[in-house]
Amino acid sequence: MKSVMMAALAALIALPAVAEDGKGPWSEGSAAKPWGLRGEQLAKFDAKVVDAVCHLTGDCPDDCGAGERQMVMIREADGKSVLAFKNIQPIFTGATVDLAQYCGQTVTVDGLLVGDPEVTGGAEIMQIQTVSVAGAEPAKTNAWTKDWDAKFPEAAGKGPWFRRDPRINERIATTGYFGLGKEVDEAYIAENF
Repeated sequence: MKSVMMAALAALIALPAVAEDGKGPWSEGSAAKPWGLRGEQLAKFDAKVVDAVCHLTGDCPDDCGAGERQMVMIREADGKSVLAFKNIQPIFTGATVDLAQYCGQTVTVDGLLVGDPEVTGGAEIMQIQTVSVAGAEPAKTNAWTKDWDAKFPEAAGKGPWFRRDPRINERIATTGYFGLGKEVDEAYIAENF
């Protein structure tokens, strides 16, 4: 038990502190815009883009899963895996569409590292605002909605994309809103509305 506690203490000491001003060990040169998230810090660093399944299991298609797998960045400076959790868009979509084209390449990412050490145990996720390869201008990570529109032209219309997404609507039709069947939905609605 003592060795486990010592290892946990060592891990906490090794964690970079998150400053009140949103600055941290990766903030130098960052042009990211803060969002006011708990534990956020501006971050700009070089990293190799890989898909998470490849990184964790060794199942590594050449194209990082053709944009269908969650992306991970292996930070060049320390070898740490950082989950590419989100792009710059306020609709909380992932960064896979923006990063898949860089599969296996080293890029410079700029955005917000989020991960309060007290909550996440040191794990970091990143909201990527721009990505670039050496010598190129940084590109905003806002490709998700354009990609979604191209994949689902029949879902054009007003309202949030997720209310029109045929995959989501098919799942709801099959398993209900809670994923527990339509009977559970009907009982909940009758009881609460």
